[in-house]
Amino acid sequence: MIFDPPLESAELLRRYQRFMAEVYLPWGEKAVLHCPNTGAMTGCCTLGSQVWFSDSRNPKRKYPLTWEIVEVDGGHLVGVNTHRANALVREGIEDGTVAELQGYDRIRREVRYGEGERRSRIDLLLEREGERCFLEVKSVTLGREDGLGLFPDAVTARGTKHLRELMGVAAAGDRAVLLFCVQHTGIDRVAPADQVDPVYGRTLREAAAAGVEIIAYGAEVSPEAIRLTGRLPVLL
Repeated sequence: MIFDPPLESAELLRRYQRFMAEVYLPWGEKAVLHCPNTGAMTGCCTLGSQVWFSDSRNPKRKYPLTWEIVEVDGGHLVGVNTHRANALVREGIEDGTVAELQGYDRIRREVRYGEGERRSRIDLLLEREGERCFLEVKSVTLGREDGLGLFPDAVTARGTKHLRELMGVAAAGDRAVLLFCVQHTGIDRVAPADQVDPVYGRTLREAAAAGVEIIAYGAEVSPEAIRLTGRLPVLL
């Protein structure tokens, strides 16, 4: 995923009201960025951090600038725009990087699945003759100093619901996959954040035992581009 136009840099002053961030631009002005991340962003909001943002150049948007990357402790870069994760994974499937998900004829986005009135939308549905693969993507940005990545960084009832729906998919005979998209250059393995959301951790292990495939892929992150690189271990 190449950033075009290129990202611009700034200094982080604060994140506020969850979806907003105030930054200091190199030429001395302040600006407000849209923050497309619903999590706690632990370790990614330190005052004075260098950040990079995209410019939609859309005059109809109230906040046309979007926070994309931050430099965290250790000099690692983190892609904080969780909306990029699905596109990154799809790109990784189509270019052959995600080896486990090759051989499908069609990929569809946001297809409804599950039961009940408030059915979810699967991130990606992969199909070939007689076979379907339901793929849920989660973006990992919480990293420890020892290289361990953790998910989630905040309690996620929605994420737990998705796991249970994937368990239903597997029970019905379709393929069900949860892929952790790790947009953090300092992470080399992934585990559930049991101290943050023990319910999610328990449900993740139940899902794995029920036939849901749990995989993780790391990424190269730079102000020029983000792309998936290779599979990372998932520690359950």
